[in-house]
Amino acid sequence: MSSLKKIMAEISILFAYPKNIIFLLSRLLLAYGFATPALLKINNIEATAVWFGSVSIPFPLLFSYLVSGIEVLGIVLLILGLFTRQISVLLSFIMFGAVFFVHWEHGFAVANNGFEIPLYYLAFLLLFATFGAGKYSLDYLFFKDGTHE
Repeated sequence: MSSLKKIMAEISILFAYPKNIIFLLSRLLLAYGFATPALLKINNIEATAVWFGSVSIPFPLLFSYLVSGIEVLGIVLLILGLFTRQISVLLSFIMFGAVFFVHWEHGFAVANNGFEIPLYYLAFLLLFATFGAGKYSLDYLFFKDGTHE
């Protein structure tokens, strides 16, 4: 059993090396994923408010500004790796709202406009909220809060 334990320890060490590159690439990928929806919302805020109202989001104009602003800010902060934990929590609330107000009634599958994709975004965001942005981030540079080591 000790040889299996040694093998697992070596594998663990091997996979720890690219951890911070994976955090960086994941942040950039997530920011890219938010870009088009955020820009669509912010570029036509009135239509966004109408659509929010149609899916029963309360105070649709207020929430269209709030969601759009958080998403745009989130894109910038995720790219920079700055205040990553905090923006990840805020973006998680948006993903919960997307699941609840927009996608839940369609089930899980993305093919049916289900909650699959927002759930993946939520999983990434919760990882960033929990573990931070990684060493390749302004959080690490300024606060030494890139990851739990």
